[in-house]
Amino acid sequence: MDSVNHENEKYFRMIETPVELLVCHLAVPAMVIMMISALYNMADTYFVGSLGTSATGAVGVVFPLMTIIQAMGFFFGNGSGTYISRQLGARDMERASKMAATGFVSALIGGTIVAAAGLIFLRPLAVLLGSTETILPYACDYLLFILIGTPWMAGSLVLNNQLRYQGSASSGMIGMLTGAILNIILDPLFIFVFDMGVQGASLATMISQLVSCIVLFMVSRREGNIPIRFRDFSPTLKNYREMLRGGLPSLFRQGISSTSAIFINQFAGFYGDAAIAGISIVTRVTMFASSALMGFGQGFQPVCGFNYGAKRYDRVKRAFWFCVKSSFLVLLATAAVLFVFSPQIIALFRKDDLEVISIGSLGLRLQCLTFPLSGWIILSNMLLQTIGKSFKASVMATSRQGFFLLPALFILGNAFGLLGIQLSQPAADIAAFFLAIPLVYGVFKEMNVQEAAGTIGQAERTDPDPPQL
Repeated sequence: MDSVNHENEKYFRMIETPVELLVCHLAVPAMVIMMISALYNMADTYFVGSLGTSATGAVGVVFPLMTIIQAMGFFFGNGSGTYISRQLGARDMERASKMAATGFVSALIGGTIVAAAGLIFLRPLAVLLGSTETILPYACDYLLFILIGTPWMAGSLVLNNQLRYQGSASSGMIGMLTGAILNIILDPLFIFVFDMGVQGASLATMISQLVSCIVLFMVSRREGNIPIRFRDFSPTLKNYREMLRGGLPSLFRQGISSTSAIFINQFAGFYGDAAIAGISIVTRVTMFASSALMGFGQGFQPVCGFNYGAKRYDRVKRAFWFCVKSSFLVLLATAAVLFVFSPQIIALFRKDDLEVISIGSLGLRLQCLTFPLSGWIILSNMLLQTIGKSFKASVMATSRQGFFLLPALFILGNAFGLLGIQLSQPAADIAAFFLAIPLVYGVFKEMNVQEAAGTIGQAERTDPDPPQL
């Protein structure tokens, strides 16, 4: 009975609380979680930076693999989470429970397969990711424990996303925060005290992610959340079809991001280890800066999913515009700060290498020029994904890092060299901004039609004196 009361309380809170307050309430823990996730890579880059430019470059080279692992976690996490959110809005607990177990177990299986393949082809994988001859030994060391920890890295992302879509982002924050704090403690311990170098940073990340996964699994069983029960694992075609609808955009977005990062490493490799290290640092800094935006958008997603499932389209639209306007103002201020202090920020990671600082500070300033556009791009994608518009969301997710960035890399990179590589992301952001406009307005038009039809239908059902024939 208590469980039912908790479910009822959560349902009415999600569809009745003013959306501005609700989004902010859910966004704060989600923002913390995303910034914590970004801290994993930031911590490794910071501590490894003291080992030299090639070691710093190795962390950047392995980044595409980390993105692939995240792609798997977000695919199963968002794929199951969006479905769970809609079923909770429709008050179907049985289907939501089966999807929760299916998403988590599938991530563990997928992570195990990726880990096995990567360990078998460790050295060729490091070369494929963009290692130069000098970076290669460091990259292999860093890859080892990252690959071993792949199953629970993916699993922790699934659990975190499922909790978020249930409106329990603060519960997910506990597990992620535990792992991040542990990682920051273990990094210097393994790297310097135990003299493990780059491999120590990798081991620290692996252990931290394992602890996060265990804590999140325990938190998911708390009252009011959907517990993971392995007996509910239902690998049916219908469940995976639903997972594809909600998770495919995340898979495309993260997969294309990984592919783009590999190409960037390959292009930058022609200009030496300093270019790879500088671009790698810029990637970490912008990821950390945009992680707050991602968390804010993730606070929007459960509100969007619940209310779309409950046919409260007015609340969906109001929440979306609130998030877009708020994120633009915050991103504008963030871009200004990063632009002004870019040399000092890059120097935090490699203060002894003036070439890395020069390359990194220019790259960071160029990305700041289009940084405020990210709010519209990311929130548009999240809206399309959450309401089940899989094709449009996949197009939007693929466009920024795929359709637009890859051609920009080839065209601008060949025309302007290293400067062209640094200009590619801002150019892709501008193109993605304009692509999102017709996609979002098309969806809003559909909602307006359904809203009008629902109002008419309700009026007909409640008319006390229907016309007599």
